[in-house]
Amino acid sequence: MIQRLSIICFFTAVLASTAGPPDVSGEKAFGTRPYASFEKPAVCASCHSDIYQQWTQAMMSQAYTHHWDEIEYFDLAVPHSEKVPSLKGPVDGCNGCHTPMAYMAGDAPPPRPSENSRANESVNCDVCHTISGFEGDIPFNFSFVSSPGSVKYGAKEGRVSPYHETRFNSLYTKAEYCGNCHNEKSPFGVWVKSTQIEWAEGPYAQEDVACFKCHMPKARGRNAKMAEEDDVAQHLFHGAHDPGKVGGAVELRMHPDERELEPGETVTLQVQLFNAKAGHKIPSGSVEDRMLWLEVTAMDASGREFRIPVDPKGFPGEEYTIASDEALAYQDMGIPKGLADFKGVARDGVPAGSRIFRMPYFDPEGRMTIMQWNTKSLGPDYRIGPRETKIETFTWDIPDDAAPGRVTFHARLNFRKLVKPVADFLGVPEDESEIMHVNSAETWIDVVE
Repeated sequence: MIQRLSIICFFTAVLASTAGPPDVSGEKAFGTRPYASFEKPAVCASCHSDIYQQWTQAMMSQAYTHHWDEIEYFDLAVPHSEKVPSLKGPVDGCNGCHTPMAYMAGDAPPPRPSENSRANESVNCDVCHTISGFEGDIPFNFSFVSSPGSVKYGAKEGRVSPYHETRFNSLYTKAEYCGNCHNEKSPFGVWVKSTQIEWAEGPYAQEDVACFKCHMPKARGRNAKMAEEDDVAQHLFHGAHDPGKVGGAVELRMHPDERELEPGETVTLQVQLFNAKAGHKIPSGSVEDRMLWLEVTAMDASGREFRIPVDPKGFPGEEYTIASDEALAYQDMGIPKGLADFKGVARDGVPAGSRIFRMPYFDPEGRMTIMQWNTKSLGPDYRIGPRETKIETFTWDIPDDAAPGRVTFHARLNFRKLVKPVADFLGVPEDESEIMHVNSAETWIDVVE
């Protein structure tokens, strides 16, 4: 009997030692799983070669190594948390979405990308396909439940793999899956990212057009070398970094209130902007970084060009949505950079008088910030919602010396992933603040004598 009990105890101990930690999510997952709990992407590539190659070109594979993410984390977030210890947890939490394996391994801050650690795998295949659920009513701040092991979850039933168990999980058919990282609250309880929430409150949710319908479009193919042909979700994840996704996302039209005017008279232009493609607001995601602006110019018959400022609408906080060449912001960058009495940098970096579609973020002192972990409040949400049309007017007093003939008006909607003065101050490579053309429109009047 004693020998039998010893054997039972032995096997119980072995099972306990080989069993993984309990499935946990969010901050509770910190330090609970070593890197070795997850397969390397190269293992997945041996069967899922097409999907692997798509992933290598997507931001999912660069969420930790991308130059702006590295600069923001190591030059701003980490030193800020060193000066303000209460920010240590939230700053460590950046990794919960940018390199989940590192976060769950308790590796914070992880090695820099140049050290080529497994943190560089960013959001890899096994992290995504071993999520078994999420905690809470609304997913946010890496609330996913991680269950690494031989079971890989997906959106299709009845799939068989020679390497691992494949199991259908209904979460993979829902936008809430994406909300685990595309919704975020700051330490002050402010929604600093709310892309999935914006979708849930818009028309596409009512029509069951979820995130992956646009960001992972299906095409005929094979999701593995040994699989039969089927409709396969392309792992493209194209969004704000893809000129093809940004281009045409908002439609533009423009017209004047009259076609023939004399020098000294006034013309009013109306520009309609329609969010034709996105199931969320434009811009979305890292709204603190994004710049979407509309500028209008006139060119008279002699070739002289005039810039026309947008007509104010008079809503509270509107000053943040009309570009200024004098306003400064982002003074809280001086804290992590160790700059006392830092005056900030130019708030906008786009032509003065342009209409900016944004939602400003404010730090605890009420100053505009791009540091989402330091965001205590939000300004007016002047973005373009899904299937929303905004109308902007531009009033122009025709100069007395305007050349007779045709005046052509150009409206141009531009996008930047990062505010250029911020990018220049922090030394971010230029491609992060390059201008991406969204759309344009043109109209005309005739100046008669």
